[in-house]
Amino acid sequence: MVFSNPVHQRQWQTFKANRRGYWSLWIFAAVFVICMGAELIANEKPLLVSYQGNFYLPVLHSYPETTFGGMFETETNYRDPFVRELIEDDGWMIWPLIRFSYSTINYDLTVPSPAPPSGENWLGTDDQGRDVLARIIYGFRTSVLFGLILAFASSVIGIAVGAIQGYFGGWIDLAGQRFLEIWSSMPILYLIIIISSFVTPNFWWLLLIMLLFSWMSLVDLVRAEFLRCRNMDYVRAAKALGVPTPTIMWRHMLPNAMVATLTFVPFILNGAIIMLTTLDFIGFGLPPGSPSMGELLGQGKANLHAPWLGISAFVSLAFLLSLLIFIGEAVRDAFDPRKYLQ
Repeated sequence: MVFSNPVHQRQWQTFKANRRGYWSLWIFAAVFVICMGAELIANEKPLLVSYQGNFYLPVLHSYPETTFGGMFETETNYRDPFVRELIEDDGWMIWPLIRFSYSTINYDLTVPSPAPPSGENWLGTDDQGRDVLARIIYGFRTSVLFGLILAFASSVIGIAVGAIQGYFGGWIDLAGQRFLEIWSSMPILYLIIIISSFVTPNFWWLLLIMLLFSWMSLVDLVRAEFLRCRNMDYVRAAKALGVPTPTIMWRHMLPNAMVATLTFVPFILNGAIIMLTTLDFIGFGLPPGSPSMGELLGQGKANLHAPWLGISAFVSLAFLLSLLIFIGEAVRDAFDPRKYLQ
């Protein structure tokens, strides 16, 4: 990676010097890219079907059973032995690595659910016969996307509020601080549970509800930096030259505040994932049946005789959070002047 700014070059070299954080970034990126294509890895539909010389993409399109010589106009169930025989008699199918989606129930189990790990279900099944590995892959994607969107939106709002308070000061800062004290004193988890009882919880509703409270984490950092910078000579000179206030805040003061802000973003992302997992664990998170780490942890708690449920969820969640913590530590070192100026 090439940077034109010498300071950015030193910061990148400092980040790379933290080998744990550097490799955690690559591992996290690789796992995230893989999970973004979860439908190509874990799916109850084939990736490609060849039938009577024609090619079909069941992953992208729905085809009725009559397309392959069946009797029904409904969507084809490719796991049905009758349908598989119809297709394989005059064609072939390419299946993904895992032949289950997050909601696919394995009706061919020879033992009661939750079934232990086997050659068909590598991490076993949950209490409804759904593949655990497929649910972890889809749940990883949901958790990371939720955390990334929430961290980005929270950072934008928190930076804007902190910048306004710190730059203008006076009664704006005083009123903002009093509002933050009142708003931050509210029991966030209980409020989320109460609000979730009035609306049907889904991905975007939970994101909006949690955004109401998560934006406060960066306000104090940005506010303190703007309070420190607003009386410096270069800011006073810009004011004297008639530079517009938004330009001063954006171009001259915000880059100083971003140093402390960026070091906290991975930890905000961690907190968002933990909060979503907690809500799913206690039953106030995503809709029932959605792939979720918290729901899998709840199943492990309810089925202590099936330890693969709790162990799989715990290892996956610990792996994800550890990667983000290591990346956050490396980012913190990269923006520490005592290290990148050595």
